[in-house]
Amino acid sequence: MPGEEIRYRVHYSIFNAGEALMRVTNQHYRVNNRICYRAEVIGNSSGAFDRIVRIRDVWGSYFDTIGFQPQKSFRSIQENRYRKKEEVYFDYGKNLAKIQSENSNHEEIPIQANVQDMVSGYYFLRLQKYDHLRKNDTIRLTGIFENKTYNFKIVYLGKEKIKTKFGKTDSFVISPIMPDNKLFSGRNPIKMWISDDQNRIPLKIEAELVLGSLDLDISDYVNLKYPIVFD
Repeated sequence: MPGEEIRYRVHYSIFNAGEALMRVTNQHYRVNNRICYRAEVIGNSSGAFDRIVRIRDVWGSYFDTIGFQPQKSFRSIQENRYRKKEEVYFDYGKNLAKIQSENSNHEEIPIQANVQDMVSGYYFLRLQKYDHLRKNDTIRLTGIFENKTYNFKIVYLGKEKIKTKFGKTDSFVISPIMPDNKLFSGRNPIKMWISDDQNRIPLKIEAELVLGSLDLDISDYVNLKYPIVFD
């Protein structure tokens, strides 16, 4: 995993909308007296879509190398004129998340010991033993987002051979159970295909929206620990 980089093309309906990069640094960091990975998810809009909605987002997490428990997270959001910079420090001794946002008051919220931030949660899902799950089994995850904690259920939908630009390969399919909202459409509006190998990397993410669909398809990868076999 250290040094791993995975790139995705982002499509909104039939349009190329941007690119996303998920990467883990080669270097280890000490946070809360724990040895941590540093991971980032970077999203940029591109092309004609960039002239409508300009996005330059960076989400990051320092999570420990044993249980992938986040010790610090950060984000830098630039979406059109909207700007936000934020850091979250996790104090498990006091069960608090200490949130420091630029140009706003600091805030503390209670957390559970097994909480995940948006980035560490993605890597935490890659640790799951999908081979031991049956179709429609659920994975439970407590996440923190926008100064609140949420209890998520992720449904395991089974195995599927998926087509990528590199060829076909086996994958596990999962889908979070979404509360009623005005953004997503359908029973399983978000699906993720995770490679059925020792890497457990996301190959595709698909979101069915009320207005169109949003897809992320793997476009490149480097420094995976194990080779992926494509047909």
